[in-house]
Amino acid sequence: MTLTELKYIVAVARERHFGRAAAACFVSQPTLSVAVKKLEDELGVTLFERSSGDVSVTPIGERIVSESQRVLEQVQTIKALAEQGKDPLSGALRLGAIYTISPYVLPFLIPRLRVIAPQMQLLLEENYTARLAEMLKQGDIDVALLSEPFRENGVATQAVYDEPFVVATPKGHAWEKLKKIEPAQLEDENVLLLSPGNCFRDQVLQTCPELNRESLPIGSLQRTLQGSSLTTIRHMVAGGIGVTVLPVTSVTAADQQLLTIRPFSGEVPTRRVVLAWRRNFPRREAIEAVRQAILGSNLPDVAMLPTALIE
Repeated sequence: MTLTELKYIVAVARERHFGRAAAACFVSQPTLSVAVKKLEDELGVTLFERSSGDVSVTPIGERIVSESQRVLEQVQTIKALAEQGKDPLSGALRLGAIYTISPYVLPFLIPRLRVIAPQMQLLLEENYTARLAEMLKQGDIDVALLSEPFRENGVATQAVYDEPFVVATPKGHAWEKLKKIEPAQLEDENVLLLSPGNCFRDQVLQTCPELNRESLPIGSLQRTLQGSSLTTIRHMVAGGIGVTVLPVTSVTAADQQLLTIRPFSGEVPTRRVVLAWRRNFPRREAIEAVRQAILGSNLPDVAMLPTALIE
């Protein structure tokens, strides 16, 4: 039994597909399949039930995969302990961030982190919250920059800032004359949101649940449209297709020329951005360095939360 084989079975259980698991492990499918079969033969049990295009985990497989996950986490802890014995602010730190944060925060964060921890190499990963949570638990990343709500067993979180939402409309839109926008005003507009699976979409729908109206006919003035990224959505709004809601850090100087940006009135919707890491991750000084880099990055129009303590 090898750590590589344990990594393979964890990947197969997660992906429910040998091809995708092999791609995630950067090996060929035959290599992964042979290794999994070898482990099954060694253990004398069937870990996966295979059928055309589908893989399911057997009951004993679920237990073995769960223990394998713990073993892989402990291996990462051992490696991190060795790094800490050298210098917690040297060596690589693997930072993940969700798509609606990374392109807008990292350009501010990275220069500050180079000043605080010049010997610490930052390895970056962009992905969805669910995938980053898995990578965090598996030890594939060390810390993640996410938005609440976020709760995972064995994972600690630290709030770093609160970010308000704003409304973006095309130039010449009737709302250009308004100083602030009521959330209820969005009900009568074509609203562009991120596609399902994006946590920012869920946060907007929590603020304005009436925007979840995909069953209305295409072309309806009250239909909610979807985009794959905030960049795509901003271009669609600039083209006059509709309006949208954006996190304030995503608004660039170029946007100000193409779009009209207005704040919400009343109780402004916001999201809380947090750092998340495994509770047994030993390089707390590295986590604190990232936190301090964010707090000192002068992100525009956000409320920093400097008084909270690292868990």
